[in-house]
Formats: sequence, C-alpha cells, structure tokens
Amino acid sequence: MNPIADQYIAGLKQAYFDHHGGEAWEHFEKIRHGLSDTNIQELKRIYPDIPDALISLLEYADGTYRRQYAGERMAFYFLGSDVEEYPYYLLPSDKIIENRNLAVKFYAGYINREYEEVEIDNRIAERAHAMNWLHFSDCMNGGGSSQLFIDFSPSEKGTYGQIVRFLHDPDEFSVIADSFEAYLNMLMDKGYDFIHEYDFE
Repeated sequence: MNPIADQYIAGLKQAYFDHHGGEAWEHFEKIRHGLSDTNIQELKRIYPDIPDALISLLEYADGTYRRQYAGERMAFYFLGSDVEEYPYYLLPSDKIIENRNLAVKFYAGYINREYEEVEIDNRIAERAHAMNWLHFSDCMNGGGSSQLFIDFSPSEKGTYGQIVRFLHDPDEFSVIADSFEAYLNMLMDKGYDFIHEYDFE
C-alpha cells in the first residue's frame, strides 16, 4: 500500500474511535473490500497517471457511497476538503470510470469562463474541450453541493495532478492541493475535522 494512504487510513480509524464512531468503523472494516483487478486496469487505461495513493484507498475500500458490501448499501464518510468540517465520500471505482466525462458534460461553460459571476482558480485551464479530470469524491449530500477532481489538464500556472474542488451556490472552482498525496496530508493536518461525534449519536 502507498505509505501516505496507509497513514491516512490509520489516522481516519483513530478519528472515528476518538469521536465515538468505533462501532461504525468496525462494521465498515468487516464488510468492505477493494476494487477488482479489472477495474484497476481500466482506471489505469483511462487515467495512466492515476495516483498510487488513490489506487491504495480503492484497494482498501472500493467506494463508500451507494456501494453495496455484503448486501448493505454503504454511506460512510471517508474524505474531506478545505471546506471546514464538511465530509465527503470516496466514489466506487465503477462510478469513477462511469463519470470520466462528467466534468466536461456539466462544467464546460464554467471552464470556458462563460459566466463572469463564477469564481474559477487561474490554475485551472480555460480549455473545456481538453479537460481531463478524474472525479473521485462527492460531498455528504451526494455531490449536490461539492465534488472533488484530480486535474490532469491544468493551466500553465497550475500543477499536473492538482486537486480541484467544485462548490455550489455560489458556484466556484478552487485548487485545494497540488497533488493527491498533498490533499491527504492536508486532511491529516486538519485532524480529520470532517468526523463529528454527532454523526454517531
């Protein structure tokens, strides 16, 4: 396993236990499983530079939202963002594959700067036709308010593989980390602040 991913999972487990979510974590541990070899190969075919840390997370658990494990449909907070204390899910590998054109389909007008009122980080390229984004996470309401992407087509001011966060109402696109590993380190540095005791009351 990728060392950053391994460290992240260990810290996330501790955060669950620290916030009285140990029972929820132990149940998740019993039923979760990783992605298939077929999906690993397909992800690497579509995204040759997919980060090892993301593959490691998916090898640990193939998604935590609308993913069936042992006949149970899972909804389990696994990630966060720069939005304080706001939880996100890890998408299943088949949904990542299915959503490969989602960013272009829904956000082309934004990326082409057709809406002046939408704030867009200048590290994001103004070339919707050439967008190569990997959608790996939806926020707690299923992505209606926020989504996370790995950007393999940044502007000259950006970094290949940077993490883009879309936030709705008001709509904005921001780069929140220069890489997926930097993103995981950010969540660890923030103390997994998206895990709350009231989630387990």
